[in-house]
Amino acid sequence: MVARIKKLDSCKIDAQSLSQIRNQLPPIAEDIIDTCNDSECYTHIDYEPIPSKECVIEIIDRLREILFPGYFTKEKIDPVNLRYSMGQSVSALFDLLSEQICRSIRHDCFRYDQVCTECEEQGHHLAIRLLEEIPSIRKVLATDVRAAFDGDPAAKSYDEIIFSYPGIYAVAVYRVAHRLFDYGVPLLPRIMTEHAHSATGIDIHPGAQIGERFVIDHGTGVVIGETTVIGKNVRIYQGVTLGALSLPKGAGDQFRGKKRHPTIEDDVIIYAGTTILGGDTVIGARSIIGGNVWLTQSVPPDTTVVLETPRLIYKSKKNTELNRTLEPAV
Repeated sequence: MVARIKKLDSCKIDAQSLSQIRNQLPPIAEDIIDTCNDSECYTHIDYEPIPSKECVIEIIDRLREILFPGYFTKEKIDPVNLRYSMGQSVSALFDLLSEQICRSIRHDCFRYDQVCTECEEQGHHLAIRLLEEIPSIRKVLATDVRAAFDGDPAAKSYDEIIFSYPGIYAVAVYRVAHRLFDYGVPLLPRIMTEHAHSATGIDIHPGAQIGERFVIDHGTGVVIGETTVIGKNVRIYQGVTLGALSLPKGAGDQFRGKKRHPTIEDDVIIYAGTTILGGDTVIGARSIIGGNVWLTQSVPPDTTVVLETPRLIYKSKKNTELNRTLEPAV
């Protein structure tokens, strides 16, 4: 009984202590609210909502259901229910897309004090336009899947590639986001590709231009900049950067929209860890760029670029250094 009384007293003391702590929350909240009026801090407190990242992720998930029917749906799709299932998916996707496109356009109108662009009507029109292009996007994605299978002996089936290859996920999201980017939709395309970036480690700007039969093998650490142009049947490996040369401070407005990233022509292979920079840099057709190469100048067609074989240092278990340079493999 004595133990029980002590426990009750302890609980009362804990409750009083918690009350004192919670009384500190209102002034903390007021301080946070004050920063919402600080122009140095970034806030969106408005009657007009901005795009929702959660809705964008749902759009991506529903797009994958349509781009690869039967692969990413919870329910089975068969020849009998195909029309019903596709009709439901397309209708739901239209509602999500049109609203988020509208929010993106409206956000720019209000933030930059633009003339009314009839954002709601544009949202509906552009959502329909994108859905109309799904068949052509599917055909291009099919070439990407086949190219991945053709070049990877580890792949056992197309199904395996569609289900599990991060490169296909990132490229699928890019190919849809690129269409929205071309339509001039703000915010939404970048949110889409950055979600794919966070999920796969592959960073493709939606403004890049990429031809069919494009393969990103493994993929982690790949960066493809906004003004990159990539031809057909190109394969790149993990850790490849197709980027811009270092720009001077404050050069954003000066260089925005200008060609800053390289051009990769048809049938090129770029191996792991390579960095290719600059808007004037062109990698000619059918060239092979070896691993860990750094390039800031163009390469003619049908050229192989590799580093010299490094000098390796071997150490035995007795800590005796054995130094020798390996001859290149024939």
